Amino acid sequence: MQTVDWLWLIHPALAVVLVYPLLGMVLRLARQTRERRIHHSKEPATVGRDHADLGQWLAGAVVAIVLVAEAVVIATGKPLAGFEGGPGRLGLLLLVLIGSGVALAALWRVRQPVYRASFALLCWAGVIGLGLQPEVFRRSDNPLDPAFWQSHFWGGIGLVGLMLFSMAGRPEIHRELRWRRLHLSLNTLAALIFVAQGISGPRDLLEIPLSWQKPTVFSCDFERLTCPPPAMPQQPPSS
Repeated sequence: MQTVDWLWLIHPALAVVLVYPLLGMVLRLARQTRERRIHHSKEPATVGRDHADLGQWLAGAVVAIVLVAEAVVIATGKPLAGFEGGPGRLGLLLLVLIGSGVALAALWRVRQPVYRASFALLCWAGVIGLGLQPEVFRRSDNPLDPAFWQSHFWGGIGLVGLMLFSMAGRPEIHRELRWRRLHLSLNTLAALIFVAQGISGPRDLLEIPLSWQKPTVFSCDFERLTCPPPAMPQQPPSS
């Protein structure tokens, strides 16, 4: 494996090592919090706060690894000298990446509802804007196409939106019953998307060849599922 191949592994490695263990802990704490609130069980009094704190870390981690994936895909698509759009476009995309990271960090700290909503939307817009670049593979951009709903990319975009909503609405979720019900419904959907992402991610990894294999693999016809016959090795001249 070359350096570029290791860079492409950062996103799935972080998902396996960081995101999914956090997801398991957050779901367990969510169940304990609900049991304590509704059934007055003897769960520790700190489960609600622990659930909210770890949920915030989970949301931040999801957004961060999606930004990392998009940055790696765009940066490694072509050599810098052949980058489409030249230094101007590269600089603009870098500003969007930095701005998205700053918006995520600001969302973590601000308290006013209007600021929380603004930074969540700015961060999500940055993630979507980077993801819609031509270097980023998407199975389909048409919601009427079944491939759209099988897309790891669009599943990740939806998951980022749900995570940012949870971060932005944390105070209201604590205070109001209707917000907690909305939070429960949306995060049930998020849990299903996490399962789908856990399936579509390995599927996509199987379809990504190593960098030195790409010229041969991409010469195949992906519609007809055929590849050109391999070149016959040249025979040494007979003496």
